[in-house]
Amino acid sequence: MNIIDTLVAGAGVIGLACADALARAGREVVVVESESLYGSGVSARNSEVIHSGVYYTPGTRKARLCVPGRRLLYEFCERHGVPHRRCGKLIVATREDQRPELEKLHARGEANGVESLRLIDGAEARAMEPQLDAVAALWSPATGIVDSHALMTALLGRAAQHGATLVLQTRFASATPRPGGRFEVVLDDATGRTRYAVRRLVIATGLNAPSTAARIDGFPPDRLPPERYAKGNYFALAGRAPFSRLIYPVPEKDGLGVHLTLDLGGQARFGPDVEWIDTPDYDVNPARMASFYGEIRKYWRGLADGQLRPDYAGVRPKIYERHAPQADFDIAGPQAHGIEGLVCLFGIESPGLTAALSISEEVAALLG
Repeated sequence: MNIIDTLVAGAGVIGLACADALARAGREVVVVESESLYGSGVSARNSEVIHSGVYYTPGTRKARLCVPGRRLLYEFCERHGVPHRRCGKLIVATREDQRPELEKLHARGEANGVESLRLIDGAEARAMEPQLDAVAALWSPATGIVDSHALMTALLGRAAQHGATLVLQTRFASATPRPGGRFEVVLDDATGRTRYAVRRLVIATGLNAPSTAARIDGFPPDRLPPERYAKGNYFALAGRAPFSRLIYPVPEKDGLGVHLTLDLGGQARFGPDVEWIDTPDYDVNPARMASFYGEIRKYWRGLADGQLRPDYAGVRPKIYERHAPQADFDIAGPQAHGIEGLVCLFGIESPGLTAALSISEEVAALLG
């Protein structure tokens, strides 16, 4: 059999970051991607926001990896010429009874080490953004936006400089642990099936990570999280953006609320919402538009009828049931499942893009 030192299944931002970290650590890395283009799944359909770290419960992986991941990401973007902008974000309370939630976010962010957070009143928020309707806000200057495609290209480029190889249109079919700390891995491509001897294996297949891990012989079934999908619809704004910063409402149960984000060209879009679905699809649901108007007008009354148009949709890899508490990142190394040389990445949704570089460091450490 052909021999591969380290195989990464999945070439989204997480898989490419892992390949980069492992290649720079001296591993011979091959990344396989079932699609014809890298980064065309979850990584291609998100808000492209660099999160500061205010939302996550202290001590969780999301909290522990987001803040250092953000710092690493800004440094990487600056060093490698990845387009990005530290535009800042206002999380807004539109009712008096939402002030306590802002205070909780402020305390949580400070506990997570987020710098320069500040609670401000409605007057100061409107001085920053005159069209904003808010009674109070949490100002997060460390938040930004990034060109996620340029980021993935830069990660792939650095990984390739250290010897990593990307193979497209190749599907991870199965793996069987063998004596001596190796795996027998079967890959499918247009020519058929090929078997490889692999020493280290990383599963970073996004939406399908649980079902991918289920094809590894001996993976404990009780350690597989559920594979669930939550679609996020986005609607673009016709005309000039009303704000120069990102505008977020206070969070909702399964997401961060219908917020305003900006791309690097200054175009405004709204979303995502949370639409639980049984099968991934990327069609924007036009029936959601009416609720968008209602949610947006809570913080921007100036939105006129007819200004929204369907833009795109993404799907989040959920690993919990609807109405259950949100799950943390699940980075399952040998201690979690008992299989040496294997790391599976489950439920890497927001802030996965922000935390990608710190996630990759953890994966590299788990593989030794």
